[in-house]
Amino acid sequence: MTESRIKRLATTLMDATTDKDLLVQEQIYNALCYLGESEPEEILNSCDEYLRQHDKLAYPHRVIILKAMETVVKNNIALLDKSTAKVVIFLASNEMTKSKEVIRDWQQAASSVLVAVGQRFINKVMEEVLTKFQPGILPHYFVMQTFANLSVSNVFGMVPFLNSILGTMLPMLAMAKQDHMKSVFCYALQHFSESIQEYLANLDKAPDPTVRKDTFSNEIFSAYEVLFNSWLQHREAKLRLAVVEAMGPMSYLMPSEKLEEQLPKLIPGILALYKKHTEAFYISKSLCQILEASVNIGSRSLDVQLDSLLGTLHPQICAPADPSVPLTVKNHTEVLRCFTVLACSFPDRVLAFLLPKLESSNERTRVGTLLIMRQIINSAPSQMEIKKPFIISSMKLTLQDSNNKVKRAVVQVISAMAHHGYLEQPGGEAMMEFLVRQCALPSDAQPKKPPLDADDLTSDSVQSISVNTLFLLSTTVDRMNNVLWPYLLEYVTPIQFTNALTPLCKSLMYLAMKKQEEGENASLIRYDLNANLPSPYALMTRLLVVSSQPYVGDCRGTAALRLLNVLHYSVHPALDQLWSKKVPLLVEHIEENTEKSLSQKEWEEKLLLFLQETLSAVSDNTWICHFVTEMCRQLNSYNGFPLEKNFLYKCIGTTLGACTSKDLVQKQLQELLETARYHEKAEREGLASCFGICAINHLEETLAKLEDFVRSDVLKKSVGLFSMFKDRSDNEVEKIKSTLILCYGYVAVYAPKELVLPRIEADILKNIFQCFNTKVLGIKVETKDLTLKLCLIRSICMISQAIFNGVKHGDFIFSRKAELVAQMVEFIKAEPLEAMRTPVRQRAMITCTYLVGLEPHLSDPDRTELIDTCLASVLALPPLELVKEREENGDDALHKEMLYGDTISALKDLLKSLLRRNMTPHGLQDMFAHLGPWIKSNKEHERQRAVEVSAALLDFYLTKLKVSTVIPFYNLGVLIALFSPRCSDSLASVRQHAVDCVYCLLYIQLCYEGFAQDHRDEMVEGLKALKKGLEEPDFTVLFHACNNIAMVIGKRVPPDQLMSLLLAMFEGLADPDKNCSRAATVMINSLLKERGGVLQEKVPDIMSIIHSKLEEVDEEHVRKAAQQTVYILASQHKSVVVSSLLGSSLPFDSHTCTMWRSLATEPTLTSQILEQLLDKVNGDVPYKESKCFLLGSGSERIATPLPLAATCALYEIMSAPESGAAVLGLYPPLFVTLLLRVSCTVGVQLPKNLQSRETRSSSHGPAPRSLQPCSCAVETLKVMLARGGSEEVARAVGSAGGWELMASPKRHHDGIAVLAGAMARHAGPRLPLIVKNLIPTLSSVFESQRITTTAFFAELLSSNVVNDLILLETMMDNVTARQKDTCMLVRMLALRGLGNIASGSPEKVRKHGAKLLASMVNGMDDKDDPHNLVALEAMSSLSKLLDHVEEKDIQSMLLHIAIRIRPFFDSEQSDLRQSSIVLFGNLTKFSEGNCEVFFEQILNGLVTLLLHLQDPKPEVVKACKFALRMCGPNMGCEGLCDMFLNHLREDRSLHYGEFMNNVCKHLMQSYPEMLNRLILTNLFYFKSNWADIRAAAPMFIGFPLRLCATR
Repeated sequence: MTESRIKRLATTLMDATTDKDLLVQEQIYNALCYLGESEPEEILNSCDEYLRQHDKLAYPHRVIILKAMETVVKNNIALLDKSTAKVVIFLASNEMTKSKEVIRDWQQAASSVLVAVGQRFINKVMEEVLTKFQPGILPHYFVMQTFANLSVSNVFGMVPFLNSILGTMLPMLAMAKQDHMKSVFCYALQHFSESIQEYLANLDKAPDPTVRKDTFSNEIFSAYEVLFNSWLQHREAKLRLAVVEAMGPMSYLMPSEKLEEQLPKLIPGILALYKKHTEAFYISKSLCQILEASVNIGSRSLDVQLDSLLGTLHPQICAPADPSVPLTVKNHTEVLRCFTVLACSFPDRVLAFLLPKLESSNERTRVGTLLIMRQIINSAPSQMEIKKPFIISSMKLTLQDSNNKVKRAVVQVISAMAHHGYLEQPGGEAMMEFLVRQCALPSDAQPKKPPLDADDLTSDSVQSISVNTLFLLSTTVDRMNNVLWPYLLEYVTPIQFTNALTPLCKSLMYLAMKKQEEGENASLIRYDLNANLPSPYALMTRLLVVSSQPYVGDCRGTAALRLLNVLHYSVHPALDQLWSKKVPLLVEHIEENTEKSLSQKEWEEKLLLFLQETLSAVSDNTWICHFVTEMCRQLNSYNGFPLEKNFLYKCIGTTLGACTSKDLVQKQLQELLETARYHEKAEREGLASCFGICAINHLEETLAKLEDFVRSDVLKKSVGLFSMFKDRSDNEVEKIKSTLILCYGYVAVYAPKELVLPRIEADILKNIFQCFNTKVLGIKVETKDLTLKLCLIRSICMISQAIFNGVKHGDFIFSRKAELVAQMVEFIKAEPLEAMRTPVRQRAMITCTYLVGLEPHLSDPDRTELIDTCLASVLALPPLELVKEREENGDDALHKEMLYGDTISALKDLLKSLLRRNMTPHGLQDMFAHLGPWIKSNKEHERQRAVEVSAALLDFYLTKLKVSTVIPFYNLGVLIALFSPRCSDSLASVRQHAVDCVYCLLYIQLCYEGFAQDHRDEMVEGLKALKKGLEEPDFTVLFHACNNIAMVIGKRVPPDQLMSLLLAMFEGLADPDKNCSRAATVMINSLLKERGGVLQEKVPDIMSIIHSKLEEVDEEHVRKAAQQTVYILASQHKSVVVSSLLGSSLPFDSHTCTMWRSLATEPTLTSQILEQLLDKVNGDVPYKESKCFLLGSGSERIATPLPLAATCALYEIMSAPESGAAVLGLYPPLFVTLLLRVSCTVGVQLPKNLQSRETRSSSHGPAPRSLQPCSCAVETLKVMLARGGSEEVARAVGSAGGWELMASPKRHHDGIAVLAGAMARHAGPRLPLIVKNLIPTLSSVFESQRITTTAFFAELLSSNVVNDLILLETMMDNVTARQKDTCMLVRMLALRGLGNIASGSPEKVRKHGAKLLASMVNGMDDKDDPHNLVALEAMSSLSKLLDHVEEKDIQSMLLHIAIRIRPFFDSEQSDLRQSSIVLFGNLTKFSEGNCEVFFEQILNGLVTLLLHLQDPKPEVVKACKFALRMCGPNMGCEGLCDMFLNHLREDRSLHYGEFMNNVCKHLMQSYPEMLNRLILTNLFYFKSNWADIRAAAPMFIGFPLRLCATR
């Protein structure tokens, strides 16, 4: 079951081989191999069956299966049974030979299967394949290849078949015509020959030990003849190479005599191929085999061929091998083997050929020759033994070669020589010196680049090879021990071998340890036998000095110290115990550190301590004197090594300190002063260090020697009249002075304090300034030498340090302190501000840092000047980035960067030192008074440095603060306000440092509150977490971070500091950095939200500050933030904020307006503010009466300030769109209050003080809003309507001119009517509450308010909306009640309103007819109506009402009305005439019940009506026509009635005379009794004021009289 499953799986896999994806094919192959591991025979049989069944399967897919079969067979050959093997063999044989054409992939795969099976079943394979190999028939290509591969893979199984195969094959060679068949025959012969050689070489293991070379010799020679004589001459290069490859192995099997016979032709033939083929490996390999075969038979022919062989082979070696082309490397190997063969047979001739070529001018020739020399030294040792001296002497010139490739080859030759005893010969030292010199080669300064070609070689490579070679010779070649030890010690001290010290020390240490193991400890270095060896003093000096730079030269410090430790006995017997303990610790220190982590100062101190302990252990003054003398002797050796020389000076100082001979000390010090190279900085430092260290034990001698030198002529040679023209010697003098000044500084530092302090002012400073101050003709000249300045600064610094560290506080009064500080300040001032070129600033500030810590205290002016000078000198420097851009040299830029950093650090330390003297809030405040302007600078780099320094100072203050009693940190608020806005600075670094500053300030506050210094506050600690958010430049992120910082500040700042914090924070609004200005606003508002509730008393002050800042800073973000601030304050202290803002000067400026508008942002608060303002408007009288001084003029009304201001405030708030919701909520009270405010301000004047302001404000700037009380109120009402959703009302009033009417004292009520009409049309739902709020004002003490309300109601009554809103009765009752008002205009408006009911709610007139008519009649009877205005309104209104009242209601009053209105017919006022006549006409409708009575009234008024047809006012004429038309039906004269109806139509013109004539006719006909009444009435009009009427009256009389006369 399992087998069938595997078979099916294998079949499926093989079906998939047709997939074109190479990856899929590979996976199929792997899967078949995997299955074959578990069931090899099953898989092999499945593959066999599949391939047989799928005969047409394309060969690429067959290849996959065959390769899988090969792998399965190889991996499981031991498990296969014969039957399976037979199946596989048969299949593979058929697959291999199925196609007669060569299809390489397919047939190769089949061949490989046969070779794999042949490993175990060789007979079965040969049985099958030999059937394809028949005599006389040219075999298949892959049959021969299979034979060849089988002969290599199964030598013992295949060789027995070879004789017969060769016998069959030889005749076929002549039959091969095609190149590929010839090549495969060559291939087969090559592998047959190699197989036979292997068989013969292992006869003891062979199945048939009787097989001999002779068995195959003749056949091989026969084949050779065909190959050499025929095929080798072929033009096809590949075939020639195949022939050559075969001939090499074949030469071993050829008969000896035949080979000897062929050599004269064979060797030249092979050599000739070098010219024809660029790829020479196969030629060289074959040639080497032929040469070996020739030597094996003792051929004499080689002697003749030697020159041509050497001449041909040598260029092959000289041509460099390309590592990327493996065959070129192999070719070199084969050629070198050829030389080995030749050198073993012909050593003299080979050397005679090679050694002269070492002097060739061609580099490749020299290198190639050296390679051959190395080869023959290694491979022909016996032949070269007697040639050693000759070879060594021949190499001398080569040792001078400067070519790196030659050097490397020489090093390789020396290595070979060392292994074979050459270097023990005379002249071997030169070889070793060459090797050491190569170890000392300097490293290439340029970074390593990949070589452009294989020939390129750097000195680093030569050095590396040399170092490795030296170490190998020292450690692995035993015979070299006596050659190298102690000889290599000679190379330790010479300075030219410095780079070789590490390998030298390693080798010497290894050699010394081997000597010690051999028991030669005591006599390790035999000076009696080696006169050239360096002395123990020289060795110790050298090794100690180079150890000062332990990582240079491949960590030479470790190697040097270890060698020194090994040599301890030779240096001094007493050092064994000390060095065995101390040196390992020094080595361990080096190994635990790296070049970067090692502190050079600490390391040098360890070495000097080691030296000091060594000198103590030796305790031999004579030895010490020799030692120090040797040290001084070596000084000049280190002229090119400043660091090492500097350390050597320190070693000399240490050793002199241990020397008990005062004379020697003075002598050496004098010598050092005389021989020092003063122009070198390291030398000056080293010499000064030496004097300082020496002064530890020899203070008097050191000071005496320095003073002698100061007074010597050395310093006087440049002082003279012409010293201003300095030459080189003068410059040298400046450097000497610099060094002496520095020496005094080091002496002060190192010497015992109890001895040196008394000498500081008396001797040391005196001599220092004697060196520094140059006088020419008695006049002090300011030095310009930078070195001299720097040395003076450093020396004073060291003296200050010595005093600072040497005495308790206050024990030493440094009287020259102020003078020295002033000198440092002058140095700093002299430095240019545009660049930092020197470290003068930094050094001077470091010096001041120590000086300010000494007594006495600096005076306040000196302290201030010091701080300001240092801050200006450092903080104002240009940005480092700008400096880097200017510096083209990268090293210079790096140096400047380091100098900048060091200078900033020096400034920090100085300020800390100053602060330490006054660790109080006052001291802190004083410090930041100087730093404040820099912190707020508009230059980024200045801010960045200032805030960085501030952070360091505050951290220092916090760390050093010791609070013994709880005291107030009175300036906390001011300082926090200084830094907190910087948390959003445009620079990320400033933001980070600013948070640190706030963090420290809050902790300082906690300390002053009594908390322990290690107390941690959770909220303050939260500031650190906020720093991450400040890395982002996005202001939104910064906003959140600043808000959170402000919350922390708000919770931790004491109440008494809150106001000072806010006041200082407000100053930040004017910050030149907009980000910081924004941050200040954010923090102010956050603080007010958090703590504003306790600031009620301070609100007016805060509001005043906000206003002033708005005036000062014209930025949008500040304006918005100020609005937010006002809003926050208002939400906490509404009344105070409103009162404060109302106290602002009128007219409100733009900033006050901005503040008012900020109160509109939140509906609830806005509503409360609006209510307060309404109370302010309503709570005070709107105006006060003021009597005028002018005669005859009455009083004038002056607006009261508070309601006026409140009205302006309402305008500003409601002009903000955000106020909409609040305005809607307070619509009725706002409308009513503002309507009444308009009413009360009509004709009201501004107070005198405001009138001047109004004039001034209108004289400049854009036209401001009028401050006139009425205009102001009107505008406020307008904006209220617009914001309350009644834009249509405002628009309608405006288009009707209503706003202008309202402001007019005479027509104010008309404007109110326009407004009321618009409200009725567009804002009906608002009216109920408005009416309700207005009703009480009908009884107001202010007449103007009663007028306004009555006018408003009167107009509303003309609209049906009041009826719809069920307001009619209420309004009618209240308006009716106004008929008794003392104001005539109110009474008039009341009547108008009642009359308007006819148009607004005509259906209600009938219901209230009697009441309305009574009101009209009362109006007409008004006694206090001098101009009959009330009567006029009563008549107009009554006319409107008559169409809607019931007749019964009017009957009782009809006669009374008719009589009452009769006098108005002739009124001077046209409107009275018009109204009364129209009313009379309307009354005729109701005359039917009282026909006779009312007819009488018609007759009484008829003359007047007819005459007024000639009235000058068209409206009166029109009224008369109407009245006459209405009267006609009631006169009982049909003709007259028709005339009135026809002739008196409104649209028809009238011929008065004709008309009157006809009227008179009808009158006389119908009413002859009226003649007298007509005449009398007309007579009255003879005196009429109107000319037309005066003319009409006589005419009127004339017509009836004429009629009477006619009759």
